[in-house]
Parts: sequence; structure tokens; C-alpha cells
Amino acid sequence: MKTRLLRPLYLLRQITRFSVLICCYLSLCFSAITLADSDKKNDHTEQERHAEKSHSGSYEAPLPVQLTTDPDLCAYVPCHDIFPNADRFSPRKGRPAYVEAYHEEHGQQKLLGYAFLSTDIVDIPAYSGKPVVTLIGMDVTGKIIGVKVLRHSEPILLVGIPEIALTKFIKQFVGKNAWDKLEIGKARAEGGYIGIDAISGATVTVISANQVVMRSAYEIAKQVGIIKAVPRPQASFSNITEEQSWDTLLSEGSIQHLTVSPSQVGLDNTGQPYIDLYFGYLNAPTIGRSILGERNYEGLMAELKPNEHAIFIVANGSASFKGSGFVRGGIYDRVQVSQDMDSFTFRDTDYRNLYGIRATGAPEFNESAIFIIRSTSFSAAYPWSLVFLGNKVDKQTGARTFANFDSEFWLDAKYLQGGRPIVVKADPTWLKIWKSRIWEITAFIVILLFTAVVYANRDWLVRRSSRKDKRWVSAPKYAIWLVSIGFIGFGLMAQPSITQVLTWFHSLLFHWKWELFLSDPFIFIFWLFIIITVFIWGRGLFCGWMCPFGSLSEIIYKIAGKVGLKRFQFKPSMALHNRLKWIKYGIFWVLLAVSFFSMGLAEKLAEVEPFKTTFLVGLFNRSWPYTLFTASLLGLSLFTERPFCKYLCPLGAALAMPTTFRWFGLKRKQECTTCSACAAGCGSQAIDSLGVIDHRECMLCLDCMILYYDDHACPPLSKERKLREKSGLPLTRINAEGYYIPIHPVPMKGAEE
Repeated sequence: MKTRLLRPLYLLRQITRFSVLICCYLSLCFSAITLADSDKKNDHTEQERHAEKSHSGSYEAPLPVQLTTDPDLCAYVPCHDIFPNADRFSPRKGRPAYVEAYHEEHGQQKLLGYAFLSTDIVDIPAYSGKPVVTLIGMDVTGKIIGVKVLRHSEPILLVGIPEIALTKFIKQFVGKNAWDKLEIGKARAEGGYIGIDAISGATVTVISANQVVMRSAYEIAKQVGIIKAVPRPQASFSNITEEQSWDTLLSEGSIQHLTVSPSQVGLDNTGQPYIDLYFGYLNAPTIGRSILGERNYEGLMAELKPNEHAIFIVANGSASFKGSGFVRGGIYDRVQVSQDMDSFTFRDTDYRNLYGIRATGAPEFNESAIFIIRSTSFSAAYPWSLVFLGNKVDKQTGARTFANFDSEFWLDAKYLQGGRPIVVKADPTWLKIWKSRIWEITAFIVILLFTAVVYANRDWLVRRSSRKDKRWVSAPKYAIWLVSIGFIGFGLMAQPSITQVLTWFHSLLFHWKWELFLSDPFIFIFWLFIIITVFIWGRGLFCGWMCPFGSLSEIIYKIAGKVGLKRFQFKPSMALHNRLKWIKYGIFWVLLAVSFFSMGLAEKLAEVEPFKTTFLVGLFNRSWPYTLFTASLLGLSLFTERPFCKYLCPLGAALAMPTTFRWFGLKRKQECTTCSACAAGCGSQAIDSLGVIDHRECMLCLDCMILYYDDHACPPLSKERKLREKSGLPLTRINAEGYYIPIHPVPMKGAEE
């Protein structure tokens, strides 16, 4: 009874010790990061130091709430950095918004150009899933004269790559025209593209920044008249005029549906959608008559001038697509129409009441409207999108920003004379990345499949190996290690990280976006491989065979043993190991908990992983705390096997938990409960005193499986071999249970008679 009472107190004391150890360790990591940031600045030249200073606070930099709403934009952002000669800046103008920069010259106000905030114009997420908030300046001829990043949430630009790299990257936009076609990397020979240098290891970030700067500049240049609208060929409608039901129009795409949930704008789920919206194009006779009825349709068409177009919108939900701040003469700031690079907004004069829908089966709705598009550059023959701008709340900071949600509309071919025109759509960003690296992706997939096939045939490999000759297992495993270190780690920079796990947790809880995860093809494919293999065989196939850092650590240990350091190599005692192994789980849960309060802080603390220093940036390209930490781990690997993997890796802890539910494990015999032969040689120290393998800690080195079939190394099997040899019995084949196939005497036929 006394032992039972003391057991919870003992566990509580151990947990308290580990918690203190974890907190101290993470505090040291955070201090190292702070020292690294300080040391990094001291390493730059004076010019770089000035540039770094201007961007050192841009990671998760707090921005005033008024930034998105106050007419005086330049009261909150450094417009003078973009236009140093400007004497004054106008209030926000237009939709999307911009400000004009003026300089007094001979008593006259001279217009220098336009300053604008990227988030007022586009909503393009970067790798973090959040936009890079950028201030852009453009002169009156459409030339970009200044670009300044105000806020970003890219973790790779926090601790992996110095922000001076971002400064140098965005300087490349200066001098480019708003209509230029820029590509990351070497420009294509055809199409008039201009190539700009990327940031190594931050491809997704720079592609997003390229789109943000150039699309914002294009939109403002078009709005102020620098770029002239190009008329599109207008649609000619077919003679189909019969009215259709609501469900028919919806099924054929003549009515489109757009739903935004509260979680997508950072709000708590109330059971009611934030907006549940239907829309369609009314000029097409069949759609117009079905929605409005014959009389109302004819009246609307008679009112419209040539090259004017009517769309209808009906909606339910807690938000309003009309907006709550609309005033006479103003703009409806929650909806707009986009077609290619063109955007069309609506004023009060573009609004018409929609009192009801004639189509049978139409849903009930809280609000409705008809909006008129007045532009020759819009054509119903081509696809267009309705864009709803939601007021998104960042739960971590409380900041409010606009987020775009859109749904595409394209008239069915039967309503257009001659059918739909041929439209070549630009590939999404993630698809461009995949296409540009198709051969590397193919090679990467082949490597993953080869590894899976090798391990799936492990029984065949271990049967041909022995304790003294492990070549059948070692040769493919060492080859995979070398490929993982050289090609996957240093070449593709595809080292998985705990930060991706944290991002997935947040995406699942708040807003999942496939584009975010598809933007890095190697990480995406690697994680598919990891998830599948963890539930089949456990974490060991990735951690023990494929992890670039784990492979590097193991290679160092093996080489050290071969060059004379074996006598200095050691394993912690099992008692100590069983305590230390819980540290990585504590680190994982601390990082996960911190991420819900501050993702930025969690990403800083995630520098407990030495992956970025090793593969992405390089040991000699980072400040001394990072280099010292990583070098210490690699140096310790000379003397003990995989110290980081076994005791500190939060990614390993995250993968260990689902390993509990794996489908296949390593084989055991009945005698394993009393035999410690396998445990003595287990580098992962994953076999306990009862011979049970803890697959959450196992790296699947297969040494125990080699012994399992080795009749000279496995004690029960060796014992049976000796007995058979002494008795003159043949050595039969070893079966799947790890024993010789039994010998059953067969009576002679004559003897039976």
C-alpha cells in the first residue's frame, strides 16, 4: 500500500524535473537566438547594417489597427522612405487604394508618383500562409521606385536566412515597370520575361513576393491611367430562352456558390456561415429570365447600355456582402469582380434592388442585389470571378486584415454562339514550381520508393546477413543515408521540421489551404511518405533511414568507430536513457502549446532543431550560437549514437506517438523475455529488460532481426543448432518464427505392415 501511495509522488517528481529541464533548455535556445540576431548584425558592412536595420523588425512586426482603414496611410507607414523628396502625401484614393506623393516646385505641387500598401490590393499568402505586407512606390510613368517589407511571417527569414537576403531580393523590383513580366530565376527566351534572382531555400516566399509587388503595381497603374484597359471581344448569346429551375442553373454552373465559414476569418464557429452567397450573370437570356422573370429581365436589359453587364448576388450569413460602412457616393467594399488582371468595383450608382427570384427551388435569403459592371474590358465570353473580401481576425495578435475569397463563373458553352473561346489559364504558383523541378521530383520519388521496397523486403535481407556480416542490410542502408544527406538534405533542402507539424495543427483547426502545402513539392511528397510509413512500420523508417540529419549523425558515429574512436564510444545506462528520452516529448508539447499563443515565438524555439543550420544555411554561414549548438550535437555523435534523435528531436516525438498504431512491428520469440542479446546491441536502446521493443524509440536498424535468424548469435537458436549437431540431426531451414523447422520422423512403409 505504501508503495502504491509513493508511486504517484515519484512520477510527479520526475515530471517536475523534466519540465524544469525542458524550460531551461528552451530558454537557452531562445537566448542563443537573441545572441545570434545581435551577432548577425555585427557581421554586416555599414551599408548592410543600415539595410538590415530597416527590416530587422519586419518578422511578425506589430502594425497599427488603423493601417487598413485610416485615410491617412502615410501616418502609419514610412512613405518618405519610398519618396524621400515628397513634401506631402494625399489621403487614400481609389479602389484599390493608393496615395499620391507631391513635391513643391516653383510654388507648384508636382505629382511624383503613387504609394500603396499590398494588402489593400491583393491577398496572396506566402509559405507561412500569411501575406508579406509590402509598401510599394511607383512614379507617374509606371516605374517601381521603392519597395519596403513592413511585416512578414516567414520563419525561414527569421532564423534560417538573414533578412538582408530579403532586402536584396526586393531591391530587384526597383526600376521595373508595372507591366513587366518577371520570373524567378533564369528568364524564358520567349514571352518577354525578365529574370530575377531568388533567395536560396525560400522559393515559395520569393514567388509570392514577386506576385504581390507586380500585381499591386499593375492594379494601381491601370487605375490611374498609366496602363490602358484593353477591350475584350464581347459575348454573343445563343437563342436559348426557356426558363430553368434554380437547381438546373446551379448544376450546370449558371449559378455559382461561395461559402465562407467563421473559422476562415478567424472567428469562433457559431453554427452559421460567415457568408453563404450565390451569384450569376443576368445578361444571358436564359439566366436573366429564370432569375428575374420576363418583364423584369426586359426592363433591366433596356436600361443597360452597350458593354454594360448585370450580375445578381443573394446571400445569408452573419456578414453582409454590401458592407456596413457604405455611404452615398462611396464604393461597396466587400465585393468586386476580377477577370485576369482586371478588377471591377461597384459604386452606389451601380446598384439595383433585387426583390425576389422567379426560379423555382430558390433558397430563402437575407440580402440581395444586382450590380452593374461598366467597362469594355469585361467580357462574359471569358471566365471571371466574384471576389468577397472578408474582415479576417488574426487570433494570435488580434489584428484585422482583409482576406479574399473567390469563386469562378464561366457561361456554359450552350449559351454562347460558337461555344466558349479557347482560354489558356496561367498555372497556379505551386504547379509552376512542380513543373520547373519535375526531374528532381521524379528522382526524389524513386529514392523514396526504393527505400520502401528495400525495407518491405527486410526479411529477405536479414536472412542473408549475420552478426558478423551485415552487408545485405548495411549496403542499401548506407547508400540511402548518403543519398539522404547529399541529395535530399544539402541538394533539395528537404529536411522535414517540427515547424511544419505546428503549421498543420493550426491549418486543421483554423483554415486548411492545399496551396500552402503544395508549394514545396519535396516537403509535401516527403510528408506523404512519412505519414504512410509511420502507420505501416512506425517512425523508424524515416528517422532511422531517411532523415538527413539523423543519417549524418549516424554516419559520423560509424566513421568514428572505424577510425579508432570506438573505445571512447558509449551508451547511456538504460535507467538514464529511460529518463532522457522523455525530453523530446516535453519539447514537442511546449512548442505546440507556445504556438497557440505566438507562432513566431514557437518558430524561434523550434531552433532546437539544428536542421536549418546544417542543410539550409550552413555551419559557417550562421552566427556562433547556432554553429556551436549544431557542432556540439554532431561532435557528441562521435561518441554516442544519435544523441539528438533519441533525446531532443521534437519531430521524432511527434512521429513516435502515431507509431503506437503502426500495422507491422519487428518479430519477437518467446525466449526474448529472458534473453538480452538483442538489447545489448540495440543502438536505439529501444528493447527493455523483458525483451519488448518500444517501436516509438526504435530506428529500425534491423540488428535484432539479423540476430533473430542467426543460428550462431541468437541464444535459443544457437542452442538448438548445437543440440542438432551433437545428435547428428540435419539443420533444417529457419522458419518465420525464428526456429529450425521441426523434424518429424516418418515411419517406414514396411514397418507399418
